[in-house]
Amino acid sequence: MNKFNCPFPGVPLIESPVFSAEIERMNLTPDERDLAIKLNRDGFVVFDFPDPEIDQRIERIRADLGPRLGIDDGDPAHSNQGGCGRIQDAWLSHPDVLAIAANDKILGFLSRLYGRQAFPFQTLNFAVGTQQHVHTDAVHFSTIPPKFMCGVWLAMEDIHEDAGPLSYVPGSHKWPMVDNCMIGRRGTGSNVASPQVPFHAAWDALITEHRAKTEHFLARQGQALIWCANLLHGGSLQNNPTLTRWSQVTHYFFDDCVYYTPGLSDEYLGRLALRQLVSITDRSPKPNLYLGEKIAPTSVAPSHRKPLHIRWGKWVVRAFRSRKAASNSATSK
Repeated sequence: MNKFNCPFPGVPLIESPVFSAEIERMNLTPDERDLAIKLNRDGFVVFDFPDPEIDQRIERIRADLGPRLGIDDGDPAHSNQGGCGRIQDAWLSHPDVLAIAANDKILGFLSRLYGRQAFPFQTLNFAVGTQQHVHTDAVHFSTIPPKFMCGVWLAMEDIHEDAGPLSYVPGSHKWPMVDNCMIGRRGTGSNVASPQVPFHAAWDALITEHRAKTEHFLARQGQALIWCANLLHGGSLQNNPTLTRWSQVTHYFFDDCVYYTPGLSDEYLGRLALRQLVSITDRSPKPNLYLGEKIAPTSVAPSHRKPLHIRWGKWVVRAFRSRKAASNSATSK
């Protein structure tokens, strides 16, 4: 995206404050345009996963990962609660998980929606529902500039309402992004079991304030859902312990950003829990970049240049002194 043609190059096109103009730059088909409008409005959108082999891939994934997750798909009376829950980054060893995460059509669509090249960086495979409190992914992984992250959730079976379906709060992606400063805590050095837990009360308060409704995604096998970084989503209660909820989540970032964990950071002090990533697509490293400048993790010995937050602070001091000198000069005339 040419920054001279885009008034807000630091904002994803799909979330731009001038979205009606930016959608014209996305080179979308009519069907993709409809999806983009819904994603901008609601923070999520549902579509059929674009892979003619998706049913065969799902069958192989379930057969291979089921035993590792304590699931017996062949026994309808088998209790499917209390297992290990999920397998992270199965793409490293399973070609079908990799193929789903690195699907060319998904990467192309996301790249047009966001105005930067998308790359997958994490997969999660589930056999049952998470029953997880509503949360935003922007606490677990985010970017500078913000919101250059999204998730794609794929249903790997028809999801029953008693299986703990995926839940979400439509429109919540437009609410403020809640950070540690807003809830009065420090992220750096915190040792909570989950970075999202301290934010639960704030998110619940926002839902109450907006009188928002939580919806459930009763998906068909092969349906997928894109959600924006700040959309509140979670897992509803699994009312029937014999029911599975097979799914795969792939998380995507976009090029030319700083990638970090906000729940463990204090951004305003320049303390970022940076992530060192590779693209799932080709295992190439994805450096942390701020307007083209490579940002080193704090654990690495400092370079000849000061860390970004220190140099920024000195720039502010110099600017303040320059303004003060100019003011004194004007007063003396």
